[in-house]
Amino acid sequence: MTTMAAPSAFDTTALREGIERSDADALLALYADDAELRMVDRKTQPSHPLVMHGRDEIGAMLSDLYGREMTHKLEQVVLQGDHLAFMESCQYPDGVRVLVSSIADLRDGRIVDQTSIQAWDETEPAK
Repeated sequence: MTTMAAPSAFDTTALREGIERSDADALLALYADDAELRMVDRKTQPSHPLVMHGRDEIGAMLSDLYGREMTHKLEQVVLQGDHLAFMESCQYPDGVRVLVSSIADLRDGRIVDQTSIQAWDETEPAK
C-alpha cells in the first residue's frame, strides 16, 4: 500500500517571529525559490505594482524593509489550506504608521504568490 506524504504546513509561528523580530532571513525562508510578490501602494498603484520575482529580489526587499528602524507587529493571520492572509502594522520612531494587508498562495508550505497592499499615514502624527 502506498501512502502519500501530507503537504507541508505553513509555519505561522515563524511568520510572527520573523515579522516581530525584524528577521528578514527568517521571513525569506517562508518563500519558495520561484515566488512572486506584488506590492501595491500610493506609488506603485494597481495598474503598475512593484513586482519582485524569486528569492533574490524578495530577499533584497525584506532586508531593506526589516533593516529600518521601526517596529512590526503581526495583527492577524488566517491560514486555510494553501491560502494565507495576514495583516501587519508598522510604526516608525517619529510615529508614522503603515498598515500592510497580504494574501498569498502556498505550495509545499511556502509562499509562491503574494499580493500586499500597504497604506501609510499621510499626515504628521500627533505629538
